[in-house]
Amino acid sequence: MTSDNSAGLVANPRLDPEGAKAASAIRVQLTPDRRRRGAGSDADLKADLKRYPPRPFLKEQSIWAIWIYRFGRRTLMLEPGLRKSLRLWFYWMMFRGVETLTGISIDYRAVIGPGLRIYHFGNIFIHGRAVLGANCTLRQGVTIGCIGEDGPAPTIGDNVEFGAYAQVLGDIRVGDNAKIGALSLVISDVPANLSAVGVPARVVFRRAKAAE
Repeated sequence: MTSDNSAGLVANPRLDPEGAKAASAIRVQLTPDRRRRGAGSDADLKADLKRYPPRPFLKEQSIWAIWIYRFGRRTLMLEPGLRKSLRLWFYWMMFRGVETLTGISIDYRAVIGPGLRIYHFGNIFIHGRAVLGANCTLRQGVTIGCIGEDGPAPTIGDNVEFGAYAQVLGDIRVGDNAKIGALSLVISDVPANLSAVGVPARVVFRRAKAAE
């Protein structure tokens, strides 16, 4: 993820023109052109699977939702036409089914880096305008969304951990290696390498990587 070194935060494309350039770079990095690649060559999905135990589709329902999300992203890259229309129809059927069974809703318009890991399942929501970096970890009850129907969603860095039922909302940035405590409500920026807990969340602990 692109970082603002002066503040230790992930660059926010909605604050200034430089942020917009950074967001463009992030989007290119996380969504390479996969128009001619099949499901087996999705590098992001392979990175996701590496964070799961063997045979995860038989053991952990959360990987079903991640697989559907990655399928949706690949479909989004296709040229308009019958193939894309049929795949979108299949995607929406599978998305609604998995969403109902697992309680996990990951909008295929969201930009999510490789290595996503979701522990447990139920009441997990990622908004379509959210941006997440690589190797993020979610637990049950996590919401990454906007405030208001048309509001902006958060920009999340790499290696960010979310505790159970954490709520991260609005036009905010969460830096690389940050940790969001369980049941926290985050409505302001969280610097890189720090932890935030509480309602509303406050930065309370500097993680070990910050001192390196």
